[in-house]
Amino acid sequence: MQPPSLVRTAEVATKPWRNRGGVTRELLALPAGEGWQVRVSVADVDADGPFSAFDGVERWFAVVNGAGVVLTIDGIEHRCRPDGDALAFAGAARTTCRLIDGPTRDLNLMLRGVRGALHRVVAGAVWRPRVRQCGLYTTAAGSVAGDDRSPEAMPADALRWWREAPDAIAFDGAGWWLSADLGAAA
Repeated sequence: MQPPSLVRTAEVATKPWRNRGGVTRELLALPAGEGWQVRVSVADVDADGPFSAFDGVERWFAVVNGAGVVLTIDGIEHRCRPDGDALAFAGAARTTCRLIDGPTRDLNLMLRGVRGALHRVVAGAVWRPRVRQCGLYTTAAGSVAGDDRSPEAMPADALRWWREAPDAIAFDGAGWWLSADLGAAA
């Protein structure tokens, strides 16, 4: 089953976290179901608490709205703010979250058995993905263009996923680039 090319966060139903401490919206799972290798989700965090453990998973985390959080990962504190870089860590790590000043919205990229990354968009700059599949999560509306294609409007708070990555992509809004090296078999 092909994932949708555009998913608006507000149109995705919430699901409880594995530890029942809150809810998330799963925007993409490849392949679909529990055997995913790539998972993209958005979580609205309203309270301090532990993260669910995901053994064998590489997690990428970025604050997209709110003042930010302090993640304590295996005893080491990391301050994550909306203007900061994404943080990568092992899904099995003992992780707790403390809100800095009120609720946040966070973007999560989880990778199981594949490599990938989460990087902030530099508005208008060309991004050259080095993998077959990639995505753009927007925090502000704008236009996205790949290769020689005409620009397409992108709403805020949405995920656009390419199963066949263009050689070059540019976005004139705010958001995050996601990549997953699923190889030719995906």
